[in-house]
Amino acid sequence: MAAPEVHHLFHHPIADHAFTADHKTLAVARENTVELYGKVGNAFKLQDELKAHDKTVTSVDIAPNSGRIVSCSQVTDRNAFVWEPTPEGYKPTLVLLRINRAATFVRWAPSETKFAVGSGDRAIAVCYFEDENNWWVSKHLKKPIRSTVTTVAWHPNSVLLAAGSADAHARVFSSFIKGVDPKPAPGVWGERLPFNTVCGEYLNNSAGWVHSVAFSPSGDALAFAAHDSSITVVYPSGPDQPPKAIISINTQLLPFMSLIWNGEAEIIAAGYDCEAFRFKGGAQGWQLSGTLESKGRPGLGDAREESALNMFRQMDLKGKVKDDTQLKTVHQNTITTLRAYETSGESVSKFSTSGVDGRVVIWHT
Repeated sequence: MAAPEVHHLFHHPIADHAFTADHKTLAVARENTVELYGKVGNAFKLQDELKAHDKTVTSVDIAPNSGRIVSCSQVTDRNAFVWEPTPEGYKPTLVLLRINRAATFVRWAPSETKFAVGSGDRAIAVCYFEDENNWWVSKHLKKPIRSTVTTVAWHPNSVLLAAGSADAHARVFSSFIKGVDPKPAPGVWGERLPFNTVCGEYLNNSAGWVHSVAFSPSGDALAFAAHDSSITVVYPSGPDQPPKAIISINTQLLPFMSLIWNGEAEIIAAGYDCEAFRFKGGAQGWQLSGTLESKGRPGLGDAREESALNMFRQMDLKGKVKDDTQLKTVHQNTITTLRAYETSGESVSKFSTSGVDGRVVIWHT
C-alpha cells in the first residue's frame, strides 16, 4: 500500500475538512474561520480565509458540482453561511437556522439542492433555497430527538437523512420537501415518506453517544459508531418490518469519531486511537480486520502487550523509560473526520482524515 500523503497545516485542532471535486482546494474549520488552502506542488498553501462567524466553526462542507461551501458554528452565532464562488472570491449568504443552541454538524445532500444542520437544540435544520424570496429557509426535524444531534449523513436519494445524537440513538428521517425533491421510490426504509417520518430508530447497547453515521453506497444499510467503542450495522427489511439484521461489533479500542463505507462489505473508522481501522462483513456478521497503518494486524492486543514488555525491560536495564512523546501513528492526536477522497463506483480508492493535531492526511485503501 502506498504511503499516506501528510499535510501538517498548523498546530491547532481541525474541527472538520472538505475538498473541492478537483482536489485543488481544501477547506478546514479552524476556530471561528474557514481557511481555504490551494494545492501548490505537493503541498497545500493558505489562500483565503472565510470570516463571517462570531464563534467557533464546528463543521464545513463543499458541494462537489456547484462548489458552494456551507459552514456552521456554535454558541451566540448559531447560524450557517452558504459561500458562493464568484470571480471576486466567495460571497457569504446568511442562513437563519432558527435554533437556540449551537449548530454542530453540516452536510450537503447529494442533489445539492439542500443541506442538513445538526444542533444542540434537539433539532435538525433542513435548509433549501426558496427562489421566490431569493434566500435559504429551513424546516426542522425534531421528534423524537431528545438530545444534541452530533452527526448527520445523507442517503443517496437526498431524501432520507440519518442522524446520531447524544441520547444514544441513531435515527433515519425523511426530509422530503415538496417542490424541491422528486418523489422517492419505495425502498427498504419506507414507501410513503412525508417530512419528519421516522424510518428507523436504533439504540446503542450501552447508551453511548453516537459520534458518526453513514449509509452504505446502495443506501440499504446504515452504520453508526458510538462512544462505547462499538460500531453497529443495521440492515432494514422493509416498511414497518423489523430489521433483517442489527450487528454490533464491540472492540477493545478507543471510541471512533468518524466512519465511511468502502463498498458494501467494508467500513473504515477512526477516532481516539489516532489511526484508521478496517471492518469487513455483511448481513451475516462483521469483524475488525486490521489497521491501515500496519497491515496484517487484526487487533492491537499483541502489539500493546509487546510495547508494555519493552517498557518494563527498559526500566529494568536503565532504571527509567525514555521520554517517548511521539506516537507511532501518522496522526498525533484524535482523528475527528474521515471523508472519501477518490472513488471508483461504490469503492473508495483514497480517503482523507483530519484531527486535533492540525494534520490532513490522504490515505490509499
